[in-house]
Amino acid sequence: MCGFTKWIINVKRKSSLFVFFLPVFLQAQENRISLEQAFQLAELNYPMIHQKDLIKESEKLSLENLNTNYFPQIAINGQATYQSDVTKVPFLLPGVSVPFLSRDQYKTIGEVDQLVYDGGAIRSQKNIQQLNTTVEQNKLAVELYNLKSRINQLYFSILYQDDLIQQTELVLKDIQIGIDKVKPQVDNGVALRSNLQVLQAQFLLTQQRGIEIKSARKGLADALSLLVNQTISESTKLQPPAEYINIDTTLNRPELHLYQSQAELIAGQKQLIHSRSLPKISAFFQGGYGKPGLDMLSNQFQAFYITGLRLNWTLSGLYNNKRDKQLIDVNRQTVDLQKQVFVLNTHSQLVQQKSDIDKYSQLVATDEGIIQLRKQVTDAAKAQLENGVITPTDYLIQVNAEDQARRALILHLLQLRQAQINFAITTGKI
Repeated sequence: MCGFTKWIINVKRKSSLFVFFLPVFLQAQENRISLEQAFQLAELNYPMIHQKDLIKESEKLSLENLNTNYFPQIAINGQATYQSDVTKVPFLLPGVSVPFLSRDQYKTIGEVDQLVYDGGAIRSQKNIQQLNTTVEQNKLAVELYNLKSRINQLYFSILYQDDLIQQTELVLKDIQIGIDKVKPQVDNGVALRSNLQVLQAQFLLTQQRGIEIKSARKGLADALSLLVNQTISESTKLQPPAEYINIDTTLNRPELHLYQSQAELIAGQKQLIHSRSLPKISAFFQGGYGKPGLDMLSNQFQAFYITGLRLNWTLSGLYNNKRDKQLIDVNRQTVDLQKQVFVLNTHSQLVQQKSDIDKYSQLVATDEGIIQLRKQVTDAAKAQLENGVITPTDYLIQVNAEDQARRALILHLLQLRQAQINFAITTGKI
């Protein structure tokens, strides 16, 4: 067999192995999820995410409508009238015949009006539309960011249940060790059967606790599945987030961007008020056909036209101009106050969260010392139980004490991680 043929066979074998193990690899990937992935999936699956496209489409249509104001404005008017009287020449000239206008008159006029100068009103309106789009986008960003807190709560609750399930299995092993040590004693008649039954009853109670934990885990997983649009089954492994030790309190929250965009929108509204108070200039062309035409003394149908410039300056708008600007200033101050309140409340929340991080860090350090001591006591109790020095009830007391210490560590560790992630979410770092 030539070398080239061997190479082909090896490639085919490797390709076959890749195709065979690919579904297994993908399944393994699907059975793992991180907190960051949960954030991303929840945002993509959240119905409000589709509002992004709607906001942009609304802005596009509104801007296109505003751009039509730069196009020539065309209007056609027509009328037919009958008048009770018409203009007459009040005297007669010798040898001159002065026609009399008919009392029925007809006129059709088409007008083309082209904007020349509007004081920047259309430009200001377009700017406001764009600023309003930014405000709506930032509102959506705030709502999507708040979703992280819900995901974080569910995610850590599931992690807690997973750790409790593992701890329950460890307790079952310790109880089973006790059963295995006492059963031969009962069979040999050196121990009462009630001693064995105490352990067996505790074993069943611990199994019940495991069932309750798994049921609670399923309810939390189903809720998270709805938000991320991905099945979170019993086999799905949630990866514990890495320790977050950044305690920088600089805020990068979307709410701050929202307040900034609202302030810019208010500034744009103030500019629009100014531009509306300026005169408007347009060029126009009127063409028509009627009886009479421009010659009021002619009683014939005639074509005519008029062209020129038109000035329009609405001075009545100046009456409220000052108060409108004052109202805009009030709105801007309101936004500034809302921002100050948000920053104050957020920093107050960060102080509390920093205190929680310090507290849970100290508790975790203490828990680890307690567990070491409790484990030594439990190991000693196992030997004492086997030698008949203590009763199964005494042994279970030590097993439950170690279990309580380990569950306390599990809880405090997750509370520490969750407090760290909450701190990051509050500052806007993740």
